[in-house]
Amino acid sequence: MDSYGVFADFYDQLTLNVDYEKRAGYILDVFKNLGHDMGITLDLACGTGKLTVELKKRGVDIYGVDASEDMLTRAFQNCAEEGLSILFLHQKMQELNLYGSVDTCVCTLDSINHMINPDDVLKTFERVSLFMNPDGYFLFDVNSVYKHKKILADNTFVYDLDEVYCVWENSLKENNIVDIDINLFIPEGDLYLRDEEHFSERAYSDEEISAMLKKAGFEVKARYGDMSFDPPKTDEQRVIYIAKKI
Repeated sequence: MDSYGVFADFYDQLTLNVDYEKRAGYILDVFKNLGHDMGITLDLACGTGKLTVELKKRGVDIYGVDASEDMLTRAFQNCAEEGLSILFLHQKMQELNLYGSVDTCVCTLDSINHMINPDDVLKTFERVSLFMNPDGYFLFDVNSVYKHKKILADNTFVYDLDEVYCVWENSLKENNIVDIDINLFIPEGDLYLRDEEHFSERAYSDEEISAMLKKAGFEVKARYGDMSFDPPKTDEQRVIYIAKKI
């Protein structure tokens, strides 16, 4: 999906359950435990830049890349509100083309799942590998197969906020693909303006992800449950991978 359109304007409000400060601290702890200096860091599929900003505030030399112009517009705004200067680039993950190499890459909040073609996932891993220095680290998370089958599935979620009323409808398909229809109702006076977004996400097994990482020149160093240092549980909804460039 190249653009989120109006959805980008409300993304941060609809994801208030995401604690970006805590997630940034967790990422720093992961690399501290590995004895890895994050160095030049890429936030891949950075979205509205909330995590990019939090890592920058903690001293990380970071910039962001995203395929959505609408998301990047919000990222620039979020950056300006914090009084920070961060470079953001408009690129698709599978077509990543950087000006130089990086020591670390992070890609969070199920961005990898948005690629429903395995070839695109492999291309993304290969592009990250191409621009990563030897012994660099790639940290990313994915929604699990369990989450797609048991949590997202064919369920509908409703978010009733002051700024927007959102109806999120899922349809589970083959190959652990979930088609997502988002209907946004935006209050304007006594009326509501309606907008909609449609996209899909695919869950990949550990075997699939590990094989693609290996083919791209990475070694999986750890798999954790979300925001933990423990192995993923059978009902884990989000799995974190830490892969090293070899």
